[in-house]
Amino acid sequence: MTKTYDKGIVAWLITGCVLIWAMVIVGGITRLTHSGLSITTWSFVGGFPPTTTEQWQAAFDHYKTSPEYKLINSYFGLEDYKSIYWWEYIHRAIGNLIGVVFILPFIYFLIKKRINRSLMMKLIGVFLLGGLQGLLGWYMVKSGLINEPHVSHYRLAAHLMTALLSFSFTFWVALDLIYPRDKQVTEFPSLKRWSWLLLFFVAIQIMYGAFTSGLHAGQFDPTWPKMGNNWIAPEVTSALTPTWLNFFDGVAGVQFIHRYNAYIVTLLVCLVWVKARKMQLLPTQRHGVNVLMGMVFVQFILGVLTLINSVPVVLGVLHQTGAFLLLASTIFVIHQWSLQTNKAETL
Repeated sequence: MTKTYDKGIVAWLITGCVLIWAMVIVGGITRLTHSGLSITTWSFVGGFPPTTTEQWQAAFDHYKTSPEYKLINSYFGLEDYKSIYWWEYIHRAIGNLIGVVFILPFIYFLIKKRINRSLMMKLIGVFLLGGLQGLLGWYMVKSGLINEPHVSHYRLAAHLMTALLSFSFTFWVALDLIYPRDKQVTEFPSLKRWSWLLLFFVAIQIMYGAFTSGLHAGQFDPTWPKMGNNWIAPEVTSALTPTWLNFFDGVAGVQFIHRYNAYIVTLLVCLVWVKARKMQLLPTQRHGVNVLMGMVFVQFILGVLTLINSVPVVLGVLHQTGAFLLLASTIFVIHQWSLQTNKAETL
């Protein structure tokens, strides 16, 4: 297949994807180190970190007015504050950098008339998703600076999911340029269906990963494969009433969904891989399925290690990175099923 895509635009979009990935990872570190509410003010223009003792003290004094300092970290000194300041600063700085990286090249490509109407519509979608992501991040932090030093796990999940949606759509647009799809291709209908189903459960898994982080549910019954001494801990259905609330707001119920949905994701990946082995595929299609298979087992092992070690920062970040790469692998595989191969599906 001859590739005639605009390499400059593809490089721009892939750079955006990498920055979104970096922001998600640093966001995970920020969450695990409890740094998310450390900066109580922010300005895009002139939002530079403190450099002098006086500036650090002024930032710390601002933090002292926050609920988190008053109710949780009242013992903090200036050095303690610095330890939580930097991760939140880096997280916000990457967000600002993403905006610059998207807008400036966009203006350049627009002036050079390298963006056609179809791509323009897709890029508008990318910008809207990026704006929504930034707005949710601002709202999430602001909500924890008013009365209680706590960010709702629903807001945390919404913030993460919009970031991953921004990444997914941007990645898809880049793939469209690299691998032009034939929308009429119907050679792998069953693989397409199973892959889309897999994406649904991967999204559920990531969302419940955010719930698990927001509720600190990873500390509940840090054992595997059972939850303590049971396959289903009694608290899964008994902690809250009505019963269904346990699976959204209950520590045990949320961990239960996150645990057992991982099995569903793994089984679906194995199913796609086995079915794909019986078909004649392009090299990129074959490689994509193999990477997906390897990634799901790496992620599963990381999940178990993270759980049984009660979510240390390093393993927690690696687990979140694995989720991101699993999502990217799934999107790549789904996109590949619309490539013209002139070879019929055997199942």
